[in-house]
Amino acid sequence: MAYNIKNSKELASLINYTNLNNIITESEMKEFLNKAKEMNFNSVVVSPTYVSLAKKILEGTDIKVGSVIGFPLGFEDTESKIASAKSLNEKGVDEFEVVLNISYLKDEKYDLLENEIRQIKEVIGDKILKVVIETKALEDYEKANAAKVAENSGADYVKTATGFVSPNHIFENVNDINIIQKYAPKIKIEIFGGITNYKFANQILTGGADIIGSDQGYEIVKRYKDLRENTQVTPKPITL
Repeated sequence: MAYNIKNSKELASLINYTNLNNIITESEMKEFLNKAKEMNFNSVVVSPTYVSLAKKILEGTDIKVGSVIGFPLGFEDTESKIASAKSLNEKGVDEFEVVLNISYLKDEKYDLLENEIRQIKEVIGDKILKVVIETKALEDYEKANAAKVAENSGADYVKTATGFVSPNHIFENVNDINIIQKYAPKIKIEIFGGITNYKFANQILTGGADIIGSDQGYEIVKRYKDLRENTQVTPKPITL
């Protein structure tokens, strides 16, 4: 059964429109944020550099501002990640994405991982915390353990990739979703990486993801809108 999207507004609300390009100029970021403003996205995800600009441009909209901690490798020490979380919180970030320390995961240092995530969650309070786990670099049992760590630590979401190495086949993505749902049933799931069109987005949502991250969010929603909502028909009056 396909996921039943009712309209482009609902589709946009299931997408975190992302731009973590590290060589982007301010004028290009303004263009990205103004495009985001046209749609009903759940959030934009930008680098810490552009959080203040995003808050300013998106003021008065329902679009949340997300940003990243320890991106993209996750190997900063815990103190640095906590300091980053505090700084982003002060800037008004709504959704925080922390990249998991994969070295700790590979070494099964679950107490260090849980301690790190828990402390970040304490800093941000009721705001959304996502743990990015980079599934393409993990064995299935490691994905399961990473998801359990995230859930045990009070995180709200597991996000499957930074986008640098990510599954881009639906079967890989659904396998990741199945593992996370089985071993961390309370946590929500965001799939990121390689989602460039409505068909793939729909497959991911049908497969059980709660939300999608995509740097092609605007194009996905616009194409859907053009296809589904811009058909103009003037019926002739019916005479009996």
